[in-house]
Amino acid sequence: MAKKVLVIGACGQIGTELTMRLREMYGAEQVIASDIREGNDQLMQSGPFEQLDAMNKEQVEDVCLHYEIDEVFLMAAMLSATGEKFPKKAWNLNMDSLMNVLDLGREGKVEKIFWPSSIAVFGPTTPKENTPQHTIMEPTTVYGISKQTGERWCEYYHNKYGVDVRSIRYPGLISWKTQPGGGTTDYAVDIFHQAISKGSYECFLKPDTALPMMYMEDAIRATVEIMNADPTSIKERSSYNLSGMSFTPEEIAQEIKKNLPEFSISYRPDFRQEIADSWPGSIDDQQARKDWNWEHKYALDSMVQEMLQQLKTD
Repeated sequence: MAKKVLVIGACGQIGTELTMRLREMYGAEQVIASDIREGNDQLMQSGPFEQLDAMNKEQVEDVCLHYEIDEVFLMAAMLSATGEKFPKKAWNLNMDSLMNVLDLGREGKVEKIFWPSSIAVFGPTTPKENTPQHTIMEPTTVYGISKQTGERWCEYYHNKYGVDVRSIRYPGLISWKTQPGGGTTDYAVDIFHQAISKGSYECFLKPDTALPMMYMEDAIRATVEIMNADPTSIKERSSYNLSGMSFTPEEIAQEIKKNLPEFSISYRPDFRQEIADSWPGSIDDQQARKDWNWEHKYALDSMVQEMLQQLKTD
């Protein structure tokens, strides 16, 4: 019998694309989208949707039992830049939603859980280049603190109760399908929209700020692959480092100029610069490559071409 999947936070940047991919793979009726608000037309019309508050354990449990859910993808979160404006709200959303789903795993009501972590778990004391899988973590944002805490809870629930929970530390994600969602790396999405509509972009980070990034296509594939991997191959039950590419605002601007010669960029760093400065410049993801054969497909040049092409025709 085909598995039943619930995506919580299905209307967000990653959730929207992940839901559509899972529906392609398993059939529309097998994948239940849920969020606190409705999503775009394509998402809403392509399969079942439940309005759901991820912080309400009863609601989450009711949906899981009603649809006989096997796997939960918990994508609901308040991201870094937004979280700094509402620290307590961010903490409550990010932690309560995770604990609700982990408890359902412990109670045997769902079989498998995906929960995304982030490069925000790292901090200023973390080695900046080729950040290892196991290293110093002293995050400086409420988002990073909640993700680091979440990693510890995931590992605890796996070791203590046998919960099959799997996780990836997402780098900055770049997609043409959805608008930026309040993250520090979102400049790398917005820059394309502005390049096409205005021919210029004012960046909120300094020109030489290198950050780990990934094209959304690679991130969705990684998410599906880690969930379909044999449980014995998943050695890290906190979260896996994942890498695609690293670049600076200056480098992505140069790449865009190869395709749009008139494009210009200016810089006005704001509070997000401090967040970016606390994060790694590049990530070592050898563990994911070894354990479940992770491989990225998109580099900076291929990603820029794809983004421009899709946004121009969209």
